[in-house]
Amino acid sequence: MKQQKIFITGISTEVGKTVAAAIVTEALQADYWKPVQAGELDNCDTQKVKDFVSNSTSHFYENSYALETPMSPHAAAAIDNIQIELSEIKEPKTKNHLVIEGAGGLLVPLNDTETILDIIQPNYKVIVVSRHYLGSINHTLLTVNLLKERGFDVALIFSGEEHPTTEAVIKKMTNVSVIGRIDEEPYFDKNVIREYADEFREQLEKL
Repeated sequence: MKQQKIFITGISTEVGKTVAAAIVTEALQADYWKPVQAGELDNCDTQKVKDFVSNSTSHFYENSYALETPMSPHAAAAIDNIQIELSEIKEPKTKNHLVIEGAGGLLVPLNDTETILDIIQPNYKVIVVSRHYLGSINHTLLTVNLLKERGFDVALIFSGEEHPTTEAVIKKMTNVSVIGRIDEEPYFDKNVIREYADEFREQLEKL
């Protein structure tokens, strides 16, 4: 299977991107990179994914920017007295598959002119994590349509409690492949992540 580079974004914040990233990383025994981390530096997303992954192949790369405050990156950077430069966000070199996790949604600002969307390279496949809440259909369609307009291959992962009518209309209106759904589990640990990885692997390999 040729090298895959998969960017994981969400329709909003707190929709389950990090758990999804861990599952994809484990399924493909991929390397993992989160370019911009804002807040929670003592328990950052890279550390969380590392703790969830059981295989010994995956390598975890340092953030290009690790910001102190849990805010939009442009605002967190201002508090840290720095400006995020896209040219400083350099994809790590690896011969392995690479999973890249975004921060918040696609149009979260990095600075006054660029957003998370600008990190996504033309050769990346994009997985959108969608979680049901009031307004989530709109957010999912906006996210998927923007990615399609930019020419990206897009797939979906649903996260949280199942909501059949929401998921059905999203599938119909986006017409993109669905990797699977991550249920509202009592907890996530290595075993739970591995079970989902086994379940999602075949779909991920088809991306």
